[in-house]
Parts: sequence; structure tokens; C-alpha cells
Amino acid sequence: MSDQSIKSIIVVGGGTAGWMSASILSRFLDLQTCSVTLVESEEIGIVGVGEATVPLMQHFNGVLGIDENEFVAATNGSFKLGIEFRDWGKMGNVHFHGFGDYGDTIEGVSPHHHWLKLRQMGDMTPIDDYSFPYAVGRRGRFGQPSPDPKAEAAFFRYAFHFDASLYARYLRGYSETRGVTRVEGRVVETALDGENGNIKSITLADGRVLEADFFIDCSGFYGLLIEQALKTGYEEWTHWLPCNRAVVVPTTRDGPPTPFTVSSAQEAGWQWRIPLQHREGNGYVYSSAFIEDDPARDTLLANVKGEPLADTRVLKFVTGRRKKFWNKNCVAIGLAGGFMEPLESTSIQLIQTAIARLIEMFPDKNFDPVMVDEYNRVTANEFERIRDFLILHYSPSQRDEPLWNYCRNMDIPDSLAHKIDVWKSCGRVAFQTDESYQEPSWVAVFMGNGILPNRYDPLVDLIEPERLKLGLERRRQKMAAAAEAMPSHEAYIARFCKMKDAA
Repeated sequence: MSDQSIKSIIVVGGGTAGWMSASILSRFLDLQTCSVTLVESEEIGIVGVGEATVPLMQHFNGVLGIDENEFVAATNGSFKLGIEFRDWGKMGNVHFHGFGDYGDTIEGVSPHHHWLKLRQMGDMTPIDDYSFPYAVGRRGRFGQPSPDPKAEAAFFRYAFHFDASLYARYLRGYSETRGVTRVEGRVVETALDGENGNIKSITLADGRVLEADFFIDCSGFYGLLIEQALKTGYEEWTHWLPCNRAVVVPTTRDGPPTPFTVSSAQEAGWQWRIPLQHREGNGYVYSSAFIEDDPARDTLLANVKGEPLADTRVLKFVTGRRKKFWNKNCVAIGLAGGFMEPLESTSIQLIQTAIARLIEMFPDKNFDPVMVDEYNRVTANEFERIRDFLILHYSPSQRDEPLWNYCRNMDIPDSLAHKIDVWKSCGRVAFQTDESYQEPSWVAVFMGNGILPNRYDPLVDLIEPERLKLGLERRRQKMAAAAEAMPSHEAYIARFCKMKDAA
């Protein structure tokens, strides 16, 4: 039996997706028997604005054996406990999507059901007050989870803000040390095998021809291999997620860095503010059908806190996904595979899950179509569940502006409509396959947008009302005390992971 194992891999494109892919391949493959080459061109810039993550990032760095404080310092990063949403749903509305939950179950029932009963009894305490990440974030504090499993601060989760270009540089060093070869060059041609249609080689602008058994497309929106060469096709979701542009600008920091991202709804989209150690990242995500580029740029600059450090840039994208993420002997990872928009920091998350799935289903030269189909099925499901989660931020809006009126009146996917119906009926989240966001996240967005269920779980009534009220009050007090005991976010960074170079 001939050896059908993969002997060579080419990653086309650097940036976050390319170097994250290369680093994981260098961690799990024997590069003495399977070479990994990354091709990137300094002529081609990277998008590099995806500076906020979700807690899965901790796992990714942990798998690579990267020290957390070293990583944060090297990327001029900060910590992220969640996202504060301002003016979503209606003007003046503020709510928080924190990483973690609203506390342990009470008598086996999720805490939001108990909150609903108290609300029915006249207690108007916001649901956010039962979120430990919010208790910490609103005070501008941060600390590591307590090693005491009984402590209030034992199990909360967090993520990071960082400079994406510095992270790519950091992972490049990691990957090259482990044996990944970097090739500088611009791909000008892709050759296909005339018999099976697989990618055979790529040709660089200087004439070099590079062959490989397996190709990973990290070339960004253009999809150099997956689309331009293999003609895979794209499923567009603009009718559900109409924002298709972002104008971005870095600014000086205005005060201490907050341990959370700020997302502020605007007339034709929303604006982010991401605090790093050396600057703030800012962007206005908008729909060109409802506002032109120049007014969008003016809106962004009118609402930034610090002074601009560079000219604004306009990025264009089409929300959706490839019809296949894996086609022939090529897998698209990152923007080459699809993009929904920066809301909820899903871009880097989808890079991580795609890479993990690739390692789990790593092929041989036969590229078994059953396995390829399974990879595509699972990845498509993940994209669709995240798509629904993002739509839920827009569709309930009561704002009276053209974009928001469109979102409120548009038809939504059946999968999301079912989730909303179940939630309204009984306060439960109807999970489907390959969900990225768990119950607390859906609850945060439902509640934050004023979508309250018709009833709470009847098991709540087994607890005497006064005992329930006192218990939840005690819970808030314990969270506040634990948050107050933490150092400020700025002080924590200065002590453990201060940046070494602001360049």
C-alpha cells in the first residue's frame, strides 16, 4: 500500500489567519515529514483591524504553550470581559454581554428565570447586575479568577484586545522557530491538475513555482485559491446583515483602557472602540445602502475620544460564506472562507474553530469526500448559528431610521424565528447543532434588546419569594465585594504585562 500521507502544505497569505494556521500546524505536525510553507507579500496589506476576541483565545494560546502575560505585552494588548452596547434597540439603551453567566443555577433553574419573577414582583434591578464580568468591568478592574472554587471570582471568563499585526508578527516568530518556512512573494497564477481539478502549484511574480499536496487559503476576501482558482461560489447574506463597509482609524488613548469593548449604534450601523495599551482602535461599520463613505467617515471622527494617529481607511466586504470551505485540496480559513461583520468579535473565533476542525479531520492525499463534506457541513452550521446571533442584535430595534427600520421589517431565517418563538413562550434558548454561543449570551442579547419571555419557569415558585429576593441581593453584594477587591485594569497590566514597544 503506497504512502498517501500529506508531505507538503502551502499557506497562502499571512496576517492573523495565515500565521494562526501555520502556528497550529507547526504544533501538531512533524515538520520533518510534512513541510509547511507560508507565502505572503509585503506588497499586499492585511486588514488587521480584528483586535477583539472571545474567551476561546485563551485556549488557542494555551495549546501553543504561549505565556499569557508575554502574549499581552508583545501585542500591546488589554483584557476583555465583554461588550458594552450603547443605543442598540433604542436611544439611551445600555446593556452588557459579559463572558460568563449570571451566576449558578438556583434549585436547578437558570438565574434569569428567578430575575423574571422578581421583576414581576416589582424589582427593576437590571439583569446586568447579576453578571460578574459586568461588576468587574463597570469598575474598570481586572484580575485572574480565584483558585478557590467557592469564591465569587472563581470561574469568570475573559478574552483580549490586541494589535492584530503584532500578533501575526508574534506567531510568525513562533512558527519559524518550529520549522515553518516563510516565502516572500505575490501569487500571480494558480495551476490545476487536469485530471482531478486539485491545485497543483502556485506561481509567484518573480517566476518561482511552488508545489504542494495541500493548500490553505488565507488570502482574505479575494479568496485567491478557493474562489479565483477553484470557482467555489459564495452565499451572500447581505439581506440579513446589510452592513458592508467599515471606516477605521486608530486614535490616542483617552484615559485608562476599559476592560471591555464598546459598541455604539449609529444611524446606519454601529461604532466600536477597542482599548489597547498604546492606542484605541475605532471603526464605524455601516451599510452603503443607507449612508455614503464621506458622511460615515465624519460620523466616526465626530465620535472618537482621542486624536487620530493615521488617516481613515474604508474597508469593503460582502457578508456571507463560501458555498464550500473545503474544496478539492484547498481549505479556506479566515476572510477567504466568509465574513459576517466585526460585531461580537467572531472573525478570529472562526479562524480558531476552522483550524481546530482541520486538525481533527486532517486528510491524506485521497481527500476523502465524506470527510470533506462533514467538514463543510459542520462549518456551515457554525456560520449559520453565528449569523442568527448577529441578526438578533439588529432585528428587534425600535430606532426610527432607514437601516433600523429595514432590519426590523426584514424576513429572518427560520432557525432564528424558531429561537425567538421559544424564548418568548417560556424563556428557554432552543439550541441547535454547532452553537458557538451558549445560553447566557443569548439571554444577554434577548434581555438587552427588551425581548422578555411571556413567563418564567414555574419551578421558580417553589422558592419562597422573600428568600429568593434576599438570596439574589446577597449574590449582588458578593459580586460587588469581589470586584472591588481586584486591582484596576491599568494597574494589572502595568504589573504583569506592560507593552515593551509601542511601534
